[in-house]
Amino acid sequence: MDKTSLVNNRDSMEPWRMLGWLFATQVLVAFVGRSLAPLGVLIGEDLSLSKAQIGMLPAALFFGQMVASIPAGLLADRVESRKLLLMLSFCLGLGFLLTTVSFSFVFVLILIAVGGLGYGTMHPASNKGILYWFEARKRGTAMGIKQMGVTFGSALSALLLLPIASLWGWRAALIGAAILLMLVGLLAFRFYHEPVMRDEENQSGDRIHFLSSLLKMFKHKPLLLVSIGATGLNGSQMMLNTYLVLFAYQKLNYSLFLSGILLVISEVSGSFGRVGWGIISDRLFNGRRIIILMIIATITGCVSFAVAMLPAHTPFWAMVPVTIIFGFCVSGFNGIWMNVATELVPREQAGAASGFSIMLGSWGTVIGPPLFGFIVDKTGDFSFGWLFLSFIMVVVMVLLISTSMLLKKIRK
Repeated sequence: MDKTSLVNNRDSMEPWRMLGWLFATQVLVAFVGRSLAPLGVLIGEDLSLSKAQIGMLPAALFFGQMVASIPAGLLADRVESRKLLLMLSFCLGLGFLLTTVSFSFVFVLILIAVGGLGYGTMHPASNKGILYWFEARKRGTAMGIKQMGVTFGSALSALLLLPIASLWGWRAALIGAAILLMLVGLLAFRFYHEPVMRDEENQSGDRIHFLSSLLKMFKHKPLLLVSIGATGLNGSQMMLNTYLVLFAYQKLNYSLFLSGILLVISEVSGSFGRVGWGIISDRLFNGRRIIILMIIATITGCVSFAVAMLPAHTPFWAMVPVTIIFGFCVSGFNGIWMNVATELVPREQAGAASGFSIMLGSWGTVIGPPLFGFIVDKTGDFSFGWLFLSFIMVVVMVLLISTSMLLKKIRK
């Protein structure tokens, strides 16, 4: 092989090497940020928290993400992704590191929310990197690989951090995870780079256009309805992630290890769901995404109702298939949601539509888990929490049916 061929081969592999750094950072960001779900039961015991307060832990993270979503998108237009990867890794890492020396619930919430600012910056930073490195026909695959880092990191946190925390405490587990994240952030800063930076002269105009388009989204009724529906789906996803371990440990009397394994199964199923629902919508439903969201909502509501009816000593082997279906649906809807949001508007408004929908949909992750916990606290029974999740799916179905009918009217 001559020198030119070697150079060309290295050039063709460079985007995938850069994707490797984006994926590694995404995994560690989820590993730390999503650790609140498996560690929630131990944090709750240590700080004497109610179930509603345990639900406020991930809510604080996603509140920080929601606050960061628009500013982070604008910042991504001005700052190199490698710098953003370093900044967000240290923001999330230091925020969570400081929670380990705090014994006040209020301070813990504030520090988690600060970490959430870094967590919320990961999507625009990594999306920008993929946009620069991959041509259109490879971008979907690259984005899918990167997005799997979210559920993969979440599954790893349940698989690794919960056993470590059971032996040495949640503070020790979180210290190790936060330090590992910051080390990976440093490595990404050192080895990640971008091929081309956007022209500075276009940035101001792009920002003004983005913000004006964002304001227009509030008047787009189908997008508004879908985004409110996504609020319910997002909230239900975080209810499952936050309370599955606690439910299995306290209601079903499983060990902490087996309870954590259920969360791993749920998140791995969600990873397959993110790819699987996309294939189903493309090949079986000719790209009709709203029908897929209806199917997801229906199955999720039915499974949640079934979980509410489970007796206290349900065997672990019986809970596994239930968890697989639950996770595949409610943790796998995200890609379909983003497709719907961007396909409802003209292509030039796709960025504003996704930003608007994420901003609105994030409210579910802020409100859902504490509300689920409040219901369980007041009733003393997890069953009412799962029935509440089923009710949310009924509301989501009504919103999606209304969206579908509205779109038929518009297209006539």
